[in-house]
Amino acid sequence: MPEIPQSPPYDDVVLGRRSIRGYLDKPVPRELIAEILALAMRSPSSMNSQPWHFHVITGEPLDRIRKGNTDNILAGVPDSREFRRGQPFTGVHRERQVGVAKQLFSAMGIERDNKEQRQDWVLRGFRQFDAPVCIIVAYDCELADSDDSAFDCGAVTTALVNAAWSRGLGCVINSQGIMQSPVVREHAAIPDDQVIMKAVALGWPDESFPANAVVSERKSVEEAARFVGF
Repeated sequence: MPEIPQSPPYDDVVLGRRSIRGYLDKPVPRELIAEILALAMRSPSSMNSQPWHFHVITGEPLDRIRKGNTDNILAGVPDSREFRRGQPFTGVHRERQVGVAKQLFSAMGIERDNKEQRQDWVLRGFRQFDAPVCIIVAYDCELADSDDSAFDCGAVTTALVNAAWSRGLGCVINSQGIMQSPVVREHAAIPDDQVIMKAVALGWPDESFPANAVVSERKSVEEAARFVGF
C-alpha cells in the first residue's frame, strides 16, 4: 500500500483558518504586514490589471474611525457604503447567515432577548472588533463598472487573510467597518479616485475569546460542484 503523503502547509493554513473577532492588545509590525501583502498580491487578476489598493491603519487614525463609525450608527446615520451589496439574503443564504450568528451568540453566551449584549456585539463590528490594525481594500474608480475588478479584489483579500494566518495573525473580513464611508475616507485619507470595498480587521488572536473558536459550517463538494465529462 503506498504511503499517504502528509498534508502540505497550505492545507493546514486553509483548513485551520478561522475568522477572528477578538484580538490581543499587541501591535503588529509594519514589516510583517508588508510581507503578508506581498504574498497576497501574488493573487491572479483579470489581464494582470491588479486593481487593488490597501490602506493599512492603526493607532490614532484607527481610533478616530472607530469613534466616527459608532457615533454615527448610534445617532441613526444611514449607512453609506460604496460597494453595492444587493438585496438582503433570503432562502438558504439567509439560513446560513442566521446559522453562523447563532454559533457566535452561543459561543459568547448572548441570549436571544438580551438587546444590550446584542447591540454591543454589533458595535464591535463598527469598531473593527478592537483589532490593532484595519486594512481597507479599495479599487480604482475607473474600473467601478467591471465585475472583474470586484472579483479580483475578493481573490486578493482571501489571499491576504490566508497569508496572515500563515504568520500567526488572525483576520475577519467585514463591511461594518466601511458602512460609514465618509468617516473612513476622511481619517484614512483615501483618494477620491478609489472605491472603498471592504475592511479587514487584523491582529494577534486572543485565544481566550470564545467566538474565535467558532468554525462556520461549509457546504460539501457534492452540494457545490458538478463534474462534467468525468
